[in-house]
This record gives sequence, structure tokens and C-alpha cells, in this order.
Amino acid sequence: MSAPASAMTPASPGAERGPAPARGRGTGALDGDRLFLMLVGLTVLAGLAIFIAWPMIVVFLKSVAVGSGYGFDNYTKVFSAPKFWTIVGHSLAVSVTVTVITVVLAFIYAYALTRSAMPMKWLFRGIALLPVFAPSLVQALGLVFLFGRNGIINRTFGLDIKIYGFWGVVTADVLYCFPQAVLLLVTALSVADARPYEAATVLGAGPVRKFFDVTLPGVKFGLLAAAFLVFTIAITDFGNPMVIGGDYTVLANEIYNQVSGQMNFQLGSVVAIVLLLPALFAFQIERIANRRQFALVGDRSVPLAPRRAPLFDGAMLAAATLIAIPILAVVGIVIYASFVKTWPYNMTFTLNNYTQNTAQNGLQSLWNSVVVSLMAAGIGVVLAAAAAWVVAKDKGPVGRVVNALGLLPAAIPGMVLGLAYVFAFNAAGGVMALLYDTLLMLAICNVFHYFSQGLLTASTSLRQISKSFDEASSCLGGSAFDTLRHVTVPLVLPTLISVGVFFFMRSMVTLSAIIFLISPGTGLAAATVMLLDDAGSTTHAAAFSTLIMAVVLAALAILKLVERLFARPGRPGA
Repeated sequence: MSAPASAMTPASPGAERGPAPARGRGTGALDGDRLFLMLVGLTVLAGLAIFIAWPMIVVFLKSVAVGSGYGFDNYTKVFSAPKFWTIVGHSLAVSVTVTVITVVLAFIYAYALTRSAMPMKWLFRGIALLPVFAPSLVQALGLVFLFGRNGIINRTFGLDIKIYGFWGVVTADVLYCFPQAVLLLVTALSVADARPYEAATVLGAGPVRKFFDVTLPGVKFGLLAAAFLVFTIAITDFGNPMVIGGDYTVLANEIYNQVSGQMNFQLGSVVAIVLLLPALFAFQIERIANRRQFALVGDRSVPLAPRRAPLFDGAMLAAATLIAIPILAVVGIVIYASFVKTWPYNMTFTLNNYTQNTAQNGLQSLWNSVVVSLMAAGIGVVLAAAAAWVVAKDKGPVGRVVNALGLLPAAIPGMVLGLAYVFAFNAAGGVMALLYDTLLMLAICNVFHYFSQGLLTASTSLRQISKSFDEASSCLGGSAFDTLRHVTVPLVLPTLISVGVFFFMRSMVTLSAIIFLISPGTGLAAATVMLLDDAGSTTHAAAFSTLIMAVVLAALAILKLVERLFARPGRPGA
């Protein structure tokens, strides 16, 4: 590990033989660096082509397969059915409603966290993130426990709240999408410039005028990005509509019904392609809005710091509390129900839901999830870091293609990717068929489902490393591999660990991407929750959900511990 210290020591300006090592390496070493970069780039590109590009091509070909040839008869059949347009209307109605409600609530919450001096911000940040730690259907499951036919609120107060259907799906999806919108809007509101506010104050503008004339224009791109992000998540969500939708079918559920229920693979692939289009459009708009948002802050900006204002801070605290209560209630009731003997008839405390689980293979699916998540974390870190390094170093066609393919999964709904894997890798006699119906295949699916986020995180960290490190290492005779191993990796190691934890966490809670790939021997915990709920074993489903959340929170705690260790002086990246 002497190379980093040497690489960070500049050569003496007066040294006669300062550049000698670089000259001594000659073009052969330079070609070696290019060969190494090309090898890594082509390896990453092969993985992206096999596990992203090829499956998406196959699912499109499946959608146009007619007999022994190709045509658009499947599309004609689907588009001519009135039921299909009803389902499209359902999906759009849910997604638009969820987007409006979520963005408004998330903006108020993020505004309270960034523009007020209210107390206990750390607590409210943690509450906002709770839905991230659980499968998407946990929100629907909690609403059923609260407002279902045997819900505790309906039974206690003698109410008859109808939670199944449109408003049940909307409420569950609002809770599910809320953390992502808050994270994005907190970022948008945090990168504010104080100078326009100071100018507005000098000109006599009041708080309301400054909000509409300065704040909203400053975060309009952040609001736009949040809106399209929430729309994408809502229109592709599968778990919540399955649990609480009742007869209100949306596109994601129709794919599942066509493929798993009726074995109509061609029609299922048509619906998958239709679902892909709005997600692709929303993803592109969200990317553009994100770039424009951060471009508003320059190097001369003055950070905006909130000042204490008791009346305003109290109002923000009250608003944040009102928003946080439903999140806590939904998650809390699921945890509570996991310790109940028979909901809602026998509310006696018991641990039987954990020790005598009625799911197939007992708790095996939870251990399967842990194994799959660990594999996804390891594979995801290596591939995301390698892809980010190629994108940063290779400005040619390989780097551009890796970047384009690496960002594509962010626009591919999980159900579409999972269905594409079924079509692409389930062919008898194919080489990739050896992976099918294995935990490794599930891990690979999760890696490429969330690959874009890992790539963006790793790329952001690599961009923060000065090019002088590469130049110094080259002058001292180090190859590209030496620089990568001794300098780059130690500097970005904390980020890589966080990327690994991200892959682990998302793999533990994901449902849509793996729902078509699981089997009795490769069942995962999130899917088990859905199966238990379908079977009426709601308390067992609650127990499984609680165990998933516990594992995810434990992984997050380990990440925080590692971050503290790396934050100590003398540690790499400190």
C-alpha cells in the first residue's frame, strides 16, 4: 500500500529525471493500460448485453410472435379489448392521483426538514424512510389491518370504511412512494442560494412572496423530477394492488394474471411493452429535470441556512407530525399483528407466528432472501464499480454504450424485467438455462434491476477523485491496474460498501422483479408475504414482513458502523 502515499507526493519541480519513469514505460505500457481498460469495458458490456439488452429484445419479439412468424396481431387483440383500456385507465388514474398527493405531502415534509429549525429532524428523517425497509405490499397489509373488514379501526369505532379498490391502492402507493419523493425534494431544497432571499428581503418581500417568487421557481425542476419519479413507481407497482386492489386491476397485475394465471405469454408480453413506454418517458423527463435542478447552483452560491422562527417552526413540526403518523401507524400495526395469535378474534400475545410459520419450507424463504441479497451485493458492487470506472476512463464508444445500457434499468419496470428473464433464460438446452431456477439467477435479476442506482452512486464518487492521482501514479511507473487497486479503490471504498448495502436492502424487499422467477425451492421472503396474505394467514405475513424489516435495518446499522470507522482520521477516504 505504498503506492497511494507515493502517488500523492508531487515530484520535485527541479528534479532532472522526474519524468523518467513514464518515458521508461513507453508505448507498450500505455497499450497495456488501454488493453486493461478495454478488457474491463468489454466484460461489463457483455454482462449488460446479456442481462439487460437481450432479455428486453426477447420480450419484444415474444410480443410480436404470431404462430411461426411475426406480426402485430397480439397488439391488435389486446388493444381491441375494452377491458384493456379500462385497466389502462385504472393505472393512469391511480398513478396521477398518487403523484399529486405524494408530491404535495413530500414537498411539505422536505420543506420542514430543510427550511425550518424544528426539533428532532433526525427522527422525522428516519420515519420518512421506514417504507424503504419493507416490501411494497407491507403498506397495503398495514392498511388492511387498520381499515379492512376486520380492521382494528373499523371494529373499534364501528365504522365501515371501504379500503379495497381505488383509494386503497392510492393510499398504499402514496406511503410506498413517499420516501423516494422526500429524498429527491430534500436534495433539491438543500442546494438553495441565500442571495436571492436576501435580495427579496431588501426589496420588502414577505415570506409568502418569497415562497412563490424565489422558492418554487428554484425547485421547479426538483418538483418535476419528483413527480415523474413517483409516477413511474406508482404505475409499475405490483405488491400493493395485489393485496388491497380487490377487483380494481392495474397493468402490473394484468401482466401477472396473463402470465401466471392464464399462461398467455404473448399477451402478457404485450402488456409488459405497454407498461414499459410510460416508464421510459417518465425516466427521461426525470433525468432532464435533475440535471437542470443542480445547474441552478454555481460556485459563488451562498448556502441557505434556516433561522429560528417559533411560529413557523411550530407549524412545520405539526405538519410533519401529521404526515409521519400514518407512516408509523401502518408499519407499527404490521409489527403488532405479527405478535397476535388470531387477528382480530384472539389478540393474545404469541411468538407462534415466528416459530410455527405456515409458509412452504417454513423460514427457508427468508434465508434464501439473505443469500440472494448477499450475492446481489457482491456482484452488484463489482459490476457497478467496474462500469463506473469504464465510463469515467473511456470516452469512446464502449464507455458511452456502457453508460447508456447501465442507466436503462431505471426505466424498466421490475415485472417487465422478470418476465423478460423467463423468456430469455428458460429455453431448454440453452447455456443460460443452467442459471434458471437458481438463487444466483434471482441475485443477477436484482443486480440488474437496481443497476442504474449503483452505477450513478459509484460514478458520483469517482468524479470526486482528482485526475492528479492518475497522473502522479503514471509518472511513478504505476499501471492503470496499480492505480485502480492502490489508489482508486481505497478512496471510494466507503461508497462501494454503501452500494453493496443498497443492493442487499433492495434485494431483500423487492417483489415485482422476482415474482415470475421463484419456485418452491427458490422462494423469497417478499413473495412469501404475498402468498401468506393470499392464503389468509395475515399474522404470519406480518411476521415475515417484520423479519424482513429487521434484516434490512441490521444491514443499515452495519453500514453506519462502517462509515464511522472510515470517518476516523488515517482511514482510507477519511
